[in-house]
Amino acid sequence: MRTIVISATLLSLAACNDNRYVPPPAPKVSVAHPLRQEVTRYLETSGNLASVNSTNLVARVAGFVQEIKFTDGAMVKAGQPLFVIEPASYENALAQAKAAEAGADATVTQAQADYARQTELQGRDFASKATLETSTATRDSAIAVQRQRQADTKQAEINLSYTQVKAPFDGIVTARQVSIGELVGTGSQTVLATVVQLEPIYVNFNVGEQDVLRLRAGVRQRGMTETDLKQIPVEVGLANETGYPHKGTLDYAYPGVNPSTGTLSVRGVLSNRDRVLLPGYFVRIRVPLSQTPDALLVPDIAIGNDQGGRYLLVVGKDGLVEQRKIETGQTLGDLRVVTQGLNADDNVIVAGIARAVPGQKVDAEPQTLARSGDIGEAK
Repeated sequence: MRTIVISATLLSLAACNDNRYVPPPAPKVSVAHPLRQEVTRYLETSGNLASVNSTNLVARVAGFVQEIKFTDGAMVKAGQPLFVIEPASYENALAQAKAAEAGADATVTQAQADYARQTELQGRDFASKATLETSTATRDSAIAVQRQRQADTKQAEINLSYTQVKAPFDGIVTARQVSIGELVGTGSQTVLATVVQLEPIYVNFNVGEQDVLRLRAGVRQRGMTETDLKQIPVEVGLANETGYPHKGTLDYAYPGVNPSTGTLSVRGVLSNRDRVLLPGYFVRIRVPLSQTPDALLVPDIAIGNDQGGRYLLVVGKDGLVEQRKIETGQTLGDLRVVTQGLNADDNVIVAGIARAVPGQKVDAEPQTLARSGDIGEAK
């Protein structure tokens, strides 16, 4: 029995001596070729919205405020009366001016008749030359007075029209700054309220000198001239919005770069029918510069960072992982453009990145990247 136990022990030891190290299986990762698609390169910056028109309403004639014909913050139309300054005295002044004009008209009529009569008598040698000259002077003086009275009537009509303060354009009127019965229009100008136009709306921003050069190159690439500036689109997004939902066009560019800042002042104009955009808002802006027909894109999460810059992990034909230094561009959704360091046939690790170690083998499972719409934001 003891012999059997010893033999079993020896066999067990012999079996242990035959154990050899078996390496673990290669980690599984997912790889994909870069996606190739046309990409628009954008100039991206920030700026502020500004109203196209913002006007203080002031009293242009003196008087007491008789009516306020709007609600604070209301939408108003161009030509809509907003304030009425007591018109009675100006109506009376107009009546006086018209009466004086009528008197001047009668005087001219009489003077014209006398001039015609003296001219006829002079032709028959029945009147002296001095008499005709006097009649001529009287006629000319009467005509001058008539013109003065006509001008007085016109000015009286203008003054009367100023008693109704009207909206100069469509917009929103601010809270009134005066009350009914308040005397306005005396001394310094009295601001009654302000009208702000919200549709359309301006967006103002500055463009760096290098971006100006790229923008001009993009304009030439598309066969556009400097006069086609207003055809270049501008896209705007608010701080709480995704992407750039508000569309417009460039409207104005200052004719020169500021040498102190190296920037060009640019302005765009956008439709604002829903009035979501308000003057003073800080906004994100992008302007298309050029188009790349065959840009390479990879998932943004596949891109790593170290002290040497950005990189991708690529699987070679031998299954070994290689760390590839790259340069990147803008994002499109979840994808990012790779501008340098990547080939169209490279197998980029897009999943299982944490299990991949440069220089070691992996078990690569191929997959296909889905195309992305142009909705991203460059970073």
